[in-house]
Amino acid sequence: MTTVSKSKPKIKRFRDPLSPKPILDRAALAKALRSNGVSLKDHQLDSFYQLLHRSGYPPLREFVAELRGGGDRGSVASACDNDGGSVSVAEGSGTGSSNFRTKNAISSRPGRRPQLPKSFLSYLADNIDDYATLTSKVQMHRTSEDGTTTKIVVELQDKHVVESVLMRHEGRVTICISSQVGCAMGCTFCATGTMGMRGNLSQGEILEQLVHGSRILARSTSSDEGEAGDDEMIESTSIPEEERSKKRRGRNKRPDLIRNVVFMGMGEPLNNYSNVLATCRALIDRRLWNLSHNRVTVSTVGVPARMRDLTRDLPEVNLALSLHAPDQETREQIVPAAKGAPVESLIEALDEHMMALAKRKLMGNRNPQQGGDRDGNFAVGTAEFNVEERRSASKKKRAMIEYVMLEGDTSTIEAAHKLGKLCEGRHLVVNLIPYNKTDVKDKLACPSEERMQEFRRIVSSYGSFCSIRRTMGADIAGACGQLVVEQEKGQSSVGDIEDGPFRKDGVGKRPITLSLKRDGKNKHDDQRSDKHPKSEAMEVDPWVRRLTVATAIVASCFVVSGTLLLLQKRKR
Repeated sequence: MTTVSKSKPKIKRFRDPLSPKPILDRAALAKALRSNGVSLKDHQLDSFYQLLHRSGYPPLREFVAELRGGGDRGSVASACDNDGGSVSVAEGSGTGSSNFRTKNAISSRPGRRPQLPKSFLSYLADNIDDYATLTSKVQMHRTSEDGTTTKIVVELQDKHVVESVLMRHEGRVTICISSQVGCAMGCTFCATGTMGMRGNLSQGEILEQLVHGSRILARSTSSDEGEAGDDEMIESTSIPEEERSKKRRGRNKRPDLIRNVVFMGMGEPLNNYSNVLATCRALIDRRLWNLSHNRVTVSTVGVPARMRDLTRDLPEVNLALSLHAPDQETREQIVPAAKGAPVESLIEALDEHMMALAKRKLMGNRNPQQGGDRDGNFAVGTAEFNVEERRSASKKKRAMIEYVMLEGDTSTIEAAHKLGKLCEGRHLVVNLIPYNKTDVKDKLACPSEERMQEFRRIVSSYGSFCSIRRTMGADIAGACGQLVVEQEKGQSSVGDIEDGPFRKDGVGKRPITLSLKRDGKNKHDDQRSDKHPKSEAMEVDPWVRRLTVATAIVASCFVVSGTLLLLQKRKR
């Protein structure tokens, strides 16, 4: 009798060429059009993507058929111009719009009819099998028991898997997206780093994560049948304009719209610079996702040259630096990619990004005869800005430092003073991330709550805003990269910490760091590590204890005051 051993599935270490290609990959589509002799102006391509976005990203074959006048719905009116060879497209193509709401003030204006060249639509129709609206699919998604966090596992067409996470706050939703399959940075505390580098995501594949997230979000927060009537009522001319404006703002804050996007998922975004930059531009494009500049954040372990490129190309978006250590020697021990990128140069590049807009304004006020560099820019150092200018710049945009709290040299009192001095006078935001156990070879641990609070107070004393990141979605293992590692290794692991905004509730709010352990009745216990017992008691957070004590003292003072007041009245 022979026994057959089950072998693990072979893990792909590279990416296959995309076929079909993502239609959302604008640069690739533009290149293909040029190579096939199709003339298309930039604003015409803008109009195509605008219509595709507002239509809810339907299947490409169906969408192109409607644009050419072959659809049954009649939602896209077409009229061929014999002289210009173009098609007039009426806005409002509604395919798929039932589960995809957009925020787009400009494209919703009535009476605007973009002109799409007939040759362009013919090219798409003739090559319809070479492109697809969505080349990826949602393999699974799971929402936490409190309904705030949804983890989305996206399967790419070459069977690689990436992850994104939806995070719901009061009146806003944040999505964290991946930019690469795997990661080459090799941080010792990060489970995603154990995967190695598989390849970059195209612009289309990155944007598809937002499409998947938006659809899941819309389905989970679908409103009642009166929503359309409510929208019509808001636009009614019988309502004063001021009241209509308030209602519009309230409608746009409903939690069925993605308001913030952060590149804090799998991969190093700045190592996929061109695709990440193109994605950021699509996100802030008012014809498409229409996000505010300060609602888009790019996180990096530290690629100084690319950080400066981002400052030059798109200074309006936010930049977050994953520092994790206050000096170069210590940082190289936990972040191997830090070699050749001194901490001081990273902080300087981060500071330059924060002050870029103020610098541009200052240069605009200078006399051109004062001279500039070879690119025509005036040399203005960040040291020229005073405290008030820095404070004003920090309010308008965020330059953030992410710092994982590990037991050891990086979380000592001395390290806190080093980090504080490193950021002193720059008005940077420092976000402390409690370490969560991951399936990595090094045995690491998180410092105590008291140690982290002391670390935060020391850093804050140097003038930086310092907070401790909030933990959310623990019951669905909401850390980025975790499930991918589980699938590849065939075992359970506990979360990766490079999960960006899923463990914070925004700058300026008091951090909440509740440590909760699930009991044996939780339906997700079978996905937890065998190292953790299935029945555990809930740990009471130190802040809860302090709040309880403070409440008891206040209540006692109230009782004593009331008693004394009654005694005084009796004496009278």
